[in-house]
Amino acid sequence: MTSFVHTDFPTRHPGAERLESALVTTQKIAKSFDSARGLATLLLAAAVSALLVVASQVIDAWTDGHLLAGWIALWLVAFAALALLAGPAAQLARSIKPQLSAWRAARKARAADQQLWDLARQDARVMADINAAISRAS
Repeated sequence: MTSFVHTDFPTRHPGAERLESALVTTQKIAKSFDSARGLATLLLAAAVSALLVVASQVIDAWTDGHLLAGWIALWLVAFAALALLAGPAAQLARSIKPQLSAWRAARKARAADQQLWDLARQDARVMADINAAISRAS
């Protein structure tokens, strides 16, 4: 007598499902990423930290051992700088973003041209295609 055993095994691996969902989530995060906002945050942090260094030097000379008053003044400077510099930093980042994108595209184009030229120097067929394209263009 023959008996059959029916086991229900999953058709997909749980680890593969987790990896797939992690990749989808990462892609969603990458699509929603705004580089101008990140650049504005970086510029704001740089400006505030530079201002805090100067404020710390001034407050050290001014407080004469009153550490609590110095810390309060330093935090007031920090929060005021964050409030006052957030708008200009975002505006500067928005104005810099197209220039950075154009620079990045030009750098990629130069790298692609250099790679094609290196290939053309090694392969006579590619060089012949480039020469034919140049002669057709002129």
